[in-house]
Amino acid sequence: MSQRASDLLTLTREGLYCPLGRFHVDPTRPVERALITHGHADHARAGHGTVLATPETLRIMAVRYGEDFCRSRQEARLGERMRIGDVTVFFAPAGHVLGSAQIAIEREGQRIVVSGDYKRAPDPTCLPFEVVPCDVFITEATFGLPVFRHPDTRGEVRKLIESVTLFPERAHIVGAYALGKAQRVMALLREEGWDRPIHLHGAMEKLTELYKREGVPLGETPKVMAADRKDLHGAIVLCPPSSIQDLWSRKFPDPVTAFASGWMRVRARARQKGVELPLVISDHSDWPDLCRTIRDTGAEEVWVTHGQEDALVHWCGTQGIRAKPLHLLGYGDDGEAEPDPGHDPKMEEASA
Repeated sequence: MSQRASDLLTLTREGLYCPLGRFHVDPTRPVERALITHGHADHARAGHGTVLATPETLRIMAVRYGEDFCRSRQEARLGERMRIGDVTVFFAPAGHVLGSAQIAIEREGQRIVVSGDYKRAPDPTCLPFEVVPCDVFITEATFGLPVFRHPDTRGEVRKLIESVTLFPERAHIVGAYALGKAQRVMALLREEGWDRPIHLHGAMEKLTELYKREGVPLGETPKVMAADRKDLHGAIVLCPPSSIQDLWSRKFPDPVTAFASGWMRVRARARQKGVELPLVISDHSDWPDLCRTIRDTGAEEVWVTHGQEDALVHWCGTQGIRAKPLHLLGYGDDGEAEPDPGHDPKMEEASA
């Protein structure tokens, strides 16, 4: 009897499960053995028995949850094949955030790739996405509609610098998620010539220091002290998205509110969040790159995990590719839910 894709990977209440290897991929509940694609809180949860992930993802999880986030951990080196039960697995770069990876599962000449969250756009803070040819490709679809076509990220960062130049008396408060997005914005600012300090909300501090220890050049990033806020004229300040509208941000001199998110392409979202300077910067693939990636893998079958599933499934059908939505629950609409500092992670509305 020929092997079916469902023999390699199936869906359980905890998420994707490999019965032949007895492990879950990015499970939404504690399990005995978890393979983790990246460190965002809706993919990497605490409480598992054994966790297999890239070294960077394991260090991110330790920073977020404490060193005892699981009973035991194992490092997955990119490209290194490992035998788990009756299957072989290996990890490949996903280009999403530091340490992010796709997970390939193989048996008897068949390969399934769980891509996790990924992007094809350049990012100075992590390794670029690597195409892994496969029979079945499991993709997200956060921006899985033809309307989503992300602009050049460096152009968006230049908009921020130009605004500071135009309004030197005002502080610019940029909402950005603490893992990945914030560090990418910092690195891009440095590449565009911003050599002044980039000030950080306290929630950004630990993960930013981790990126620096991993060799990502982010420059001077002082923590904002309450007494100093009134004096930060012409400063760029990064904070969690929820902070751009609360009392914390109002203590700065005539603040310009900005938000770095792929959803800033939707003007109604920017207005809803009270964003004066929307920055369309996403850590996810847009519609053209989702379609390009599916074609590049050569997959004959595509499973869509979360986001705009139906549109991408329909597009696959027009290309002669079998596809189905998985309707996975427990993931943010961009796969990026932030834990509150000092507390257990909780799900918030996600923005790319």
